[in-house]
Amino acid sequence: MGVWQLLLIGLVMLLGLFGVLTPGVPGTWLVWAAVLWWSLHERTGPAWILLVSATGLLLLTQVAVWQLPPRRFRGAGVTRRTMAYAGAGALLGFVLIPVIGAIPGFVGGVYLSERLRAGGHGQARTATRTVMRAAGTSVLVELFACLLIMGAWVGVLVLD
Repeated sequence: MGVWQLLLIGLVMLLGLFGVLTPGVPGTWLVWAAVLWWSLHERTGPAWILLVSATGLLLLTQVAVWQLPPRRFRGAGVTRRTMAYAGAGALLGFVLIPVIGAIPGFVGGVYLSERLRAGGHGQARTATRTVMRAAGTSVLVELFACLLIMGAWVGVLVLD
């Protein structure tokens, strides 16, 4: 597989990550479609294992999201800027502290956004708690699953 095709697959996965943060965009499906595209062209054992694992993980993620309360972005006052900070924090945390850093990075991004908006620690902490209760948990579950899949894909590329 050529470099340009790998870059396109990585771009589709990145769009999927942003899609998780944007209401109405099927981010998890974009990440899965990118893995499907890659594994159909690679046709190696690790590619098929990654596809099956990604499919199973995303199915479990959907079940978990259905068990969580529904997302209420507008009612809780969640802005696009807050979700952008949360996504950037999760991605940064995922890179700095592999895998588990996405969770504190996501919450830290929400806190930073609210701290900049509200100005004080107490108000930012309260707002972060409200955001996480309203929509953050389900977004975090989906984003974490997509980050795991993207990280596994990069790992398979590096090891092969």
